[in-house]
Amino acid sequence: MTGEGEGAAPCSRLDGAIRLPDGSWVRGRGLRYPAPDGPRPAFGLYLGSGRLRRRHDAALSWPHSWIDWPDFGVPRDRHLAVREIRALHERARAGAPVEVACGGGVGRTGTVIACLAVLSGLDPSEAVDWTRANHHRRAVETPWQRRWIARFPTP
Repeated sequence: MTGEGEGAAPCSRLDGAIRLPDGSWVRGRGLRYPAPDGPRPAFGLYLGSGRLRRRHDAALSWPHSWIDWPDFGVPRDRHLAVREIRALHERARAGAPVEVACGGGVGRTGTVIACLAVLSGLDPSEAVDWTRANHHRRAVETPWQRRWIARFPTP
């Protein structure tokens, strides 16, 4: 597979990446686990507290951003999170190898992947099931994360 899809540019996709409904690719993972082999991301979006950032930021040698996002919660700054998630989606649509990660790679990461699926054209009511089928069976861990996805603003 080349990573090409309708409207998506060719890319060198990352090991472990999943294909979004619009054909673009994103890798979701947990920072507490070793990074997969293969190419490095061109960009990463990381979700967590200052403590998680201090623990992992130095190992992230590629361009990246952080969103202050408590475990089992939703982002502290909704507007920043929406901008960063949309920007990650645009990078993926352009064919850049991108990843999103939190501590465990399940709740917060799954929430962002579900939002990316919504930006890819999936109905918000289907995004959690799609994410659980394609990323992790326990993705999107809390009712407020599901509600956040349902209210995620589409352009």
